Amino acid sequence: MMDGLLRDRNVLVMGVANEHSIAWAVTLAVLRAGGRVALSYQAPRLRQRLERLLGALEPRQAAAVPLIECDVSDDAAVAAAVTELAAAMPRLHGLVHSIAWAPAEDLQGSFASTSRAGFAAANDVSAYSLIAVAREAQRLFVEGASIVTMTYAGSRRVLPNYNVMGPAKASLEACVRYLAADLGPAGVRVNAVSAGPIHTVAARTIKDFDSMLELLQQHTPLRRNVTADEVADATVFLLSDLARGVTGEILHVDAGAHAVI
Repeated sequence: MMDGLLRDRNVLVMGVANEHSIAWAVTLAVLRAGGRVALSYQAPRLRQRLERLLGALEPRQAAAVPLIECDVSDDAAVAAAVTELAAAMPRLHGLVHSIAWAPAEDLQGSFASTSRAGFAAANDVSAYSLIAVAREAQRLFVEGASIVTMTYAGSRRVLPNYNVMGPAKASLEACVRYLAADLGPAGVRVNAVSAGPIHTVAARTIKDFDSMLELLQQHTPLRRNVTADEVADATVFLLSDLARGVTGEILHVDAGAHAVI
């Protein structure tokens, strides 16, 4: 149903960790919609993971996917990554930021015990990185380009064991609004998808995550949880011209949980 929505458009997807990642589901959805994809990875050891995932695609399709090293905590590395990307994709129509991280010890126990270093790291990687990447990518964006990032309900209400990631996601959502205002005059849209809980690498760091899934399944309006594919399809919508009038928005893809819980 998404065929052709992103035909001949170039999209950078950041944050693929494995086949369960929302970012990987987005990658496949963009390809199905006719788009071209580049993938970024944080360090050389992670490149092999991406190569294994691409091995499941048709050889010609896999060969057309540039792999770009990008440590989002280093401004020089971000600038170098965008320069490398420009050689393969001199015009960028979309950027998907699906990056979040916090020290494991700051996702457990009392929130009041959050370390200063852990708070700074979570906000740097999970929120400031969106600013850093958007700033550098401006030189490649075409008019009508779209940035989409991934957030979660812990940004606006207290969720057990989410701890320091709650303020980090709240900061990320504020960045979406400010970037939307800042980049809008150039025709660049900035939005976020607030996804319901999905089994990803990041989710496994949250204590009692399975219990959260069971609870939501009982109480969401749709009486179920969402899938990575559903989040990916919503992301394709935001990347496409169908959403050309949408910016500064937090789009909930959570089976309606935000409305009742």
